[in-house]
Amino acid sequence: MKKLSIVAALSLALASPAALAAGPQPGKLSLSVFGGIDAPASGDVHDGAIAPVPDLGPLNPALAGVSAELRIQSRGHDEIYDLATGYGLEFAYGLSDRSEVFGQLRYTETDDGTVQVGGAFVPALNTELPVYGTFSKYKALTVEVGYRHYFMQPGATRPFIAGRLGATQTDDIRATFEIPDAAIAIENVPFTEKKWAASAGVDVGVLIPVGERFSITAQAGVRYVADLEGDDSAIGGLGLGSINDTGSRVSVPVSVAARFDF
Repeated sequence: MKKLSIVAALSLALASPAALAAGPQPGKLSLSVFGGIDAPASGDVHDGAIAPVPDLGPLNPALAGVSAELRIQSRGHDEIYDLATGYGLEFAYGLSDRSEVFGQLRYTETDDGTVQVGGAFVPALNTELPVYGTFSKYKALTVEVGYRHYFMQPGATRPFIAGRLGATQTDDIRATFEIPDAAIAIENVPFTEKKWAASAGVDVGVLIPVGERFSITAQAGVRYVADLEGDDSAIGGLGLGSINDTGSRVSVPVSVAARFDF
C-alpha cells in the first residue's frame, strides 16, 4: 500500500499543470529570444521590360554605333536569394491562460544573389546575349504586434496559432548588371531605396514547457512585406525605370525560441 501511495503521489505531481505552468497567465509578462531561417516563396525583386538601346558605345566604346534591345524578364525573391537568417526579441502580455498579445522586433538578412535577368538582342549579330544581375544583400528590420491563441490546458505541450501586423524597413538594394559577351558592366548602381513598408503574417506552432517559468517554442508561418521604392537614378536612362516598381516579398519563416515567463 505504501508503494502504491508513493506511485500515486508521483503520478499526480507529474500530471499537475502547476508543475510545468510555463506559458501565458493573465496580467503576466514574458520575454522570448528566437532565431531561425526564412525561405523566400514569392514576390518579384524586379519586373520585366523591353528597352531599345540605339547605341552601345557609352557602355563599351568598342561597340559605338551598334544598337541592341534589352529584354529583361521578371525575377522573384526565390530566384535571386537563398535562405535568410532571422533572429529577434519578443515581449508578450497574458490576457488569459490561453491567449496573449505580443510585440516583436525581428532582423532578417540574406547573402547577395546573382541570376540571369534576361538578354540583349543585337540585330547586327542576329543573336541575343545573356544579361546577368547581381543584387546586394536583402536586410530588413521588422516591428510587429500580434495576438496568439493557445490550445489545451497549461502544463502540457500546447499548440497555438497567431496573427501579426506591423512594418518592415528594408535596406537599400544595389545591383550590378553585366553582359559578359559584350564586355559591358553597370556596376553597383542604386536599385531600391531604404524604406518602411507594411508587413503581416500568420504562425502556427507549439509551446513545450521545460520548467515553471521557462519553455521552448517552435513555430512556422507565412510573412508578407509590401512593395519597395525603386531608385531609377542609374537604370532610368536605359529605359528600365519601371522594373524596380515592385519588391513585395512572401516568405516562410521557421524559428525556435527560448521563452521566460515573469
